[in-house]
Amino acid sequence: MSGDKQIVEIFSDGACSGNPGPGGWGTLLKFGGAVKELSGFAAETTNNRMELTGAIEGLAALKRPCRVRLTTDSEYVKKGITEWIHGWVKRDWKNSQKKDVANRDLWERLLELTRKHEVEWHWVRGHAGHAENERCDELARAAIAVGRDRQ
Repeated sequence: MSGDKQIVEIFSDGACSGNPGPGGWGTLLKFGGAVKELSGFAAETTNNRMELTGAIEGLAALKRPCRVRLTTDSEYVKKGITEWIHGWVKRDWKNSQKKDVANRDLWERLLELTRKHEVEWHWVRGHAGHAENERCDELARAAIAVGRDRQ
């Protein structure tokens, strides 16, 4: 990462009770000494959609272009945005099997947001004691519980 902008750290996670089923996402943003937590619920979704939504909502919360270090436990999200998406776009949103890319709406939104920021992507193993990842998982699971209660 270059430049003199400070780095915003974003940690994101998604969870699903059943796949598909009720889902939640959690995001934690750190900048300087400030910490902001965000989370949300979807009544009928998939784990991959929630993983993508966590990253999207973290980036969408930024008010101006930033240098971002985004950490996820989803290889699907990290590899999708850093490796696979370029081929998908070239092939008009078809995957290597010439089928429509799943979750295209979310991938397009994530791509749009990454163009506004300088994003460095990091992967961590889920449920392995990474404090911020564990907190995002808690937020996602709590969102599922609250969402279910409201239905």
